[in-house]
Amino acid sequence: MHPSVKAVTVGISSSLLIGTFATSTSPSVPDPAIHPAPNLQFLQAPSSKAADGMAPFSLSFNGILTSYSIFSTFVLPGEELSLLAYVPGAKPLAVQAGGGALVSSEGEPNAWRWRAPAVPGLYPLDFSDGEGGSLRLNAFVLKPYDGSDQLNGYRIGRYQSQPLRDDPAYLPPRGFVELTPELVDVKLSPNFTLGQFPCKQQSTFPKYLVLQETLLSKLEGLLAEARGRGLDVRTFTVMSGYRTPYYNARIGNETTYSRHTYGDAADIFVDENRDGRMDDLNGNGRVDVRDAEVLLSIAEELEREADPGLVGGLGLYGPRRHRGPFVHVDARGYQARWAKR
Repeated sequence: MHPSVKAVTVGISSSLLIGTFATSTSPSVPDPAIHPAPNLQFLQAPSSKAADGMAPFSLSFNGILTSYSIFSTFVLPGEELSLLAYVPGAKPLAVQAGGGALVSSEGEPNAWRWRAPAVPGLYPLDFSDGEGGSLRLNAFVLKPYDGSDQLNGYRIGRYQSQPLRDDPAYLPPRGFVELTPELVDVKLSPNFTLGQFPCKQQSTFPKYLVLQETLLSKLEGLLAEARGRGLDVRTFTVMSGYRTPYYNARIGNETTYSRHTYGDAADIFVDENRDGRMDDLNGNGRVDVRDAEVLLSIAEELEREADPGLVGGLGLYGPRRHRGPFVHVDARGYQARWAKR
């Protein structure tokens, strides 16, 4: 692992800090003497890349603390978010909401409650320190899901009624992001867009997908570390992100509990030359499974000190006639490993 990569724990409970930090550019984070509740664990990326896409302050919501200049969360209609910003010097922030009801919390600076609108869609929350520092939280209000085989004509299939090993991570999703053509290029985080993650099944718009904040965090952390290792990569190509249970079965996957169907898994590779396959990452003039091993080794080392909420599956896949090699990553909450060379 890069010598500047380490995990840091503060406090006594179970929140997740999402972001990449450098010593010289760290945004303000909670002081445990003042805010003793959060247990803040974060994956620190190489300092040379830590300032990319970062805000000079942090924002907490739903047990997550992020300092990315743009990040996303997913809520049901009418759901309420408690928002708390940590700003150097406790300077007050200005905030604008793209919809819903936003009110300041009494007695605490830079604290708000936001109630989501009743209509599904994208409602950005923009925070500014008045000195050029800003953070946008893209709040996606979900289309509620009642377990039906279809959603507005889009084929979903059926989720398992009994979660695997009674793990709540395998409960059916509460709702779906409604993807329209206007939302395809919306940034979810500094280096990933919504259009990178929908299911590959053929359909017209709107399409529907499930996505989790933990996957975005894991991909951003892996990307930052890959860049720190000298890889020329702007973003990962997501070969497969979300899959409906219907599509997952149709492509021959016998795993009814695939993490792809729960929105926290992605099959990825590096494709900076835009030829649709993995690039030559090890520089030997060939593209084969060893290039996927380069990416896998970075992900493996990074996960050893990850926040528990980011631990998950890592899978290695060698090339086949119809595709190149790739790596599977997910944030299922426990470690799993496999290889298909």
